Amino acid sequence: MDAEQARARIDVIRTTDGMVSDTGELDRLWAALPTVRPEEILGTWKGSGISTGHRVEGLPAQADWYGKTFHSVDHLGPLVCRDEHGARFSHSELAKGAASLWMVEFRGETTATMVYDGQPVLDHFKRVGDDTLLGVMKALH
Repeated sequence: MDAEQARARIDVIRTTDGMVSDTGELDRLWAALPTVRPEEILGTWKGSGISTGHRVEGLPAQADWYGKTFHSVDHLGPLVCRDEHGARFSHSELAKGAASLWMVEFRGETTATMVYDGQPVLDHFKRVGDDTLLGVMKALH
């Protein structure tokens, strides 16, 4: 699979049910996409999930998760949610603090990774398009 094929497949996943039954397909999509540097992904990103049946995938919806905001490599809103009025806020309690962006090796490639300060979690990112990233959340425990 090349990057264009991966982008096309991700578009199909996002515009249909958002489900992938074969996690190996996600591995192939990830492998086909280019890495990114922290400075390249600064800004606000609206998130959406790819459903794999993982036991924690419903938690972001319960918190009315919006996405992530990278103000700088050292100042992030790791879990941006909406309050009862629809206003966005950085849910530092749920994130257990702040986070920063680092270059971290994951699956043999070094790419921009959000490192949570208060919990052993890493969010690795690769570029799908100008306004789309693919992220993989990895708990280290």
